[in-house]
Amino acid sequence: MMLMLLVALPALAPDARAAESGDLPVLSISVLQFGTAHWELDHLLHQGLDRKQGYRLELTPVANLPASRLAVTSGSVNGAVADLLWAQARYQSGTPYLYLPFSSQIGDIVVADSSAIQSVADLAGKRIGVAGGPDSKGWILLQKVAAQQGLNLSDSADVQFAAPPLLNQALKRGQLDVIVTYWHFAARLKGEGGWRSAFRMADLLAALNLDTNLPVLGYVFPASWAREHRSLLRRFAGSLREAKAELADDAGYWERLRPLMGNPGEGIFGALRDGFVAGTPAPQTDQRTADLQRLLVLTGAAADNLMPASLFYRSEP
Repeated sequence: MMLMLLVALPALAPDARAAESGDLPVLSISVLQFGTAHWELDHLLHQGLDRKQGYRLELTPVANLPASRLAVTSGSVNGAVADLLWAQARYQSGTPYLYLPFSSQIGDIVVADSSAIQSVADLAGKRIGVAGGPDSKGWILLQKVAAQQGLNLSDSADVQFAAPPLLNQALKRGQLDVIVTYWHFAARLKGEGGWRSAFRMADLLAALNLDTNLPVLGYVFPASWAREHRSLLRRFAGSLREAKAELADDAGYWERLRPLMGNPGEGIFGALRDGFVAGTPAPQTDQRTADLQRLLVLTGAAADNLMPASLFYRSEP
């Protein structure tokens, strides 16, 4: 038996030997305690996909988005989840971040099942609730497409800005006709029954000649740190691909994640699961990078001061 063990030891891969000794590089990420990224990262850890790739993932759960951003900007963690506009703002301020795609879920436009609203043109004269304020990507895209059709929503509709939970309640009480909100708040509404998407955000992107699978959310890492840790980021990206594939291929994995999702009922649970999987980004290409840069211009960034292609992570062949 001893001889067999001695023969087997040299066959262990370097990463396996590192895992045995505990000598693995560590990647730390700040994550919202009940945020959607926590779902896939928790699965990644539970499945040991980080160690399989030869690194160790450490998560720092935080209560809100400002705390997550502070963690990464202060250097207390290596990375966090942020949207494209935040990454662009940091670039403009002189502190660039590498942007590794997380999700292409840009939001949703929700109405009652009984609503007559089916298109952008139907929004004229309606009471519209918008999550995220005037700078919300979904709201900006909606206005751009409406303008193409000769419709100024700011003038022709009653627009109110509020937090997503308040918008959900206002829609239920009949105080709003339609809401433009984050995808997971929309999924909870639709999962309850009685609510539907008026039309898809992907339709808005298509109307603007943009790819409909743009990663508008990403894992961000200080560019200087990312340059020094290319191998670690490659391993992280590899484990993310595996985690996303497993969550897409086997619904059984989601039951363990239910507490992180707030223990929703079956309808909401299924809507959240399906919405998350639907947001899996397609592989990053030159065209998608160019479209992300165009999206930045559409949302107010200066065309001569955009995040360069080198800051958009692309998986290596």
